[in-house]
This record gives sequence, structure tokens and C-alpha cells, in this order.
Amino acid sequence: MSRGPVRNATGDSFFAWEDDVLVVNILGKPSASKDAIGKPKGTQLKVSVTATPVAGKATDHMVRFLAPHFGVSVADIEVVFGRENVNKQLRIKAPKKLPSVFAQGTLQL
Repeated sequence: MSRGPVRNATGDSFFAWEDDVLVVNILGKPSASKDAIGKPKGTQLKVSVTATPVAGKATDHMVRFLAPHFGVSVADIEVVFGRENVNKQLRIKAPKKLPSVFAQGTLQL
């Protein structure tokens, strides 16, 4: 018996698909030397941003940084939880492209 997708769960991966929405678990690194998409670490994708972690500003900066990498607008990325925490989950509506790190995982439902 196969299980359908579990809401807000990515299983053993750092991402999962829910229809056309990509759910991504993020391990954020604020105050970094540069904005960068790193490698998966367990069930999270490391993302570094130059912004300081003050009142969610680093998360806002991260969303603006990630939007073009997924070919979406900032409004298409929802921060499910972790706006003021290094552990976050994002929901990206209908991404038009994927950063190369996603090719290392499975893109199947």
C-alpha cells in the first residue's frame, strides 16, 4: 500500500512535491560572506545569506535571493515556519526551474 504525500513532510529528503508546489526544508545561515545555495545536510538544504538575522530580515532576503533560482516571483514563495529561526520550511508554487542541487535527489512524487 503506497502512501500519498504527507502535508508539510519531506520524508528522508530535503524536499518533496505536493502537486505543483515544491516543499523545501532549509537550514539558514545568516550573516554569511555571500548569498549561496549550499548542499543538503540531512533533511535540510543549506542556504547562506548576507543579511543579518534581525526581525526576519534574513529570511526575507533569502526569499528574494531564491526566487530567481526557481523562476518564480517572491510572492510565489511562502515561509511555512521558521521566519525568525535557522530551521525553515518553504513552499514554492509552480517553480519553473530548479537549482542543480535538486538533481542530486529524486524528483519523483
